[in-house]
Amino acid sequence: MGGGPLGGPARRVVDGGVMSGDLVVVGAITLPGVPRSVANARRFLRDMLPPAHPALDDLMTVGSETVCNAILHTASGDGGWVTVSLLVGEGVHRLEVADDGADGRRPRVKPEDGAECGRGMRIVEALSDRWGYRTDGDRTIVWAEFRFANSFGNSDMGLSRVSSTLMASAFQGGDQ
Repeated sequence: MGGGPLGGPARRVVDGGVMSGDLVVVGAITLPGVPRSVANARRFLRDMLPPAHPALDDLMTVGSETVCNAILHTASGDGGWVTVSLLVGEGVHRLEVADDGADGRRPRVKPEDGAECGRGMRIVEALSDRWGYRTDGDRTIVWAEFRFANSFGNSDMGLSRVSSTLMASAFQGGDQ
């Protein structure tokens, strides 16, 4: 998949759509680093996929965890911003959450110790097929991939055509 640093994709513009490795960026939203943005990120992700999509619940849960972590543990939560992006390719959805910087700290899976906090990245690891992060200056972009069999019988790669947030570039060569 990738071509960028630390397993992250390299991005380029092709025919007006943003490509990321073998993936197409179908939507992105930048939200203020405040707690209510977690719900807005969930709504954005829910609107991007049809209700019966096999990755919907896991993708929304991982989105919630990564946005919450960005707000709690980075400069995003101190008057900053967090950006949520959804990318799609053949049989894969990739969620990316970019923060405003964490003073060199990077996401990691903490060992289970029974504590109430510190479970977020374990949830990400458990629900996604693979995950990681890449840096962009001070910023960190956490990504998680969800694989699925495209059995929907259409060319929209499992995206919801009824979404008001869906971009035309999500459909490869088709009408919106």
